[in-house]
Formats: sequence, structure tokens, C-alpha cells
Amino acid sequence: MDLVLIIIGILLIIIGLIGSFVPVIPGPITAWVALLILYQTSFVSTDFTFLAITLSISIGVFILDYFIPIIGAKKFGGTKSGIIGATVGLIAGLIFLGPLGIFLGTFLGALVGELIHDPDDKRTAVKAATGSLIGFLTGVFLKFSITVLFGYYFFKILWENRLLL
Repeated sequence: MDLVLIIIGILLIIIGLIGSFVPVIPGPITAWVALLILYQTSFVSTDFTFLAITLSISIGVFILDYFIPIIGAKKFGGTKSGIIGATVGLIAGLIFLGPLGIFLGTFLGALVGELIHDPDDKRTAVKAATGSLIGFLTGVFLKFSITVLFGYYFFKILWENRLLL
């Protein structure tokens, strides 16, 4: 049973890494569930403090991820239309262009959203689209970093308990 839990945990770490880029999957929370599952094995004793701290971090990053792109867009003069456009563009870019489409779709979606909001102000639209992209990339970096850190702890705990030979 422990082997099954470890395999599920490894799969959740991988899904968490993917979730760092794909907005539908909460990357750090998924990676935290992997840690929680690891602590359910018979070889690892439960550390409630570690689990509580890492849960707090993952929830904090999850919440921050909704505000970072908005802050980035607002800092560069973006509007709600640009933020909605960035979200739609991100999803459309991912569907039609794959991983590269995430970045291109975010930028183009924000640009189109801003141009719909004010078709005459192309300069502000480009600036706001750039802000949306920077905000998105900041969120991705933060989620990816935390997920990698959780993955590191997952494998460190496995190693310390001699579950990786």
C-alpha cells in the first residue's frame, strides 16, 4: 500500500508542476496533497507542524495568484477588460497553441480586451497587455518555485526514510 501512496504522491507532484503553468490546476496545493499522502505511509511519522506550514504557504500562493496578474495589469494601466481578455487568451492559447500559447495568448488576450475597452488608445493597450503578461509570469514563477520546493521535500523525506534505494 505504501508503494501505491508514493506513486500517487509522485504523480501529484508532476501534476502540480504542470499546474504551475495551467491556471485550472492549483499547482502548489496539488503538490501539498502529495506531501500529505506521503505522511500517510507507514514509514513516515506525521509532522503536523510541517504540514500546517506548507498548507498555509500553498493556500497563500493560491490566493496571491489571483491578485498578482491584476496588480501587474493595473500597474501598467490595465482595465478589467484587459484582465478578462488575458484570462480568455490564456485558455485559448493553451488549447490552440499548447504551452507556448499560454504566454502568447495571455498577451494577445489582454491586448484585445484593452482594445475592446478603448479602441483608440493602442499605446495603453500594449502597455497593459505587457503588465498582464508580467503579472502572469510572476505568478507562474511563484507557483513553480513553491511546487518545486514541495517536490524537493517529498523526495528528501523519502530519502531520509530510506524509501528511495
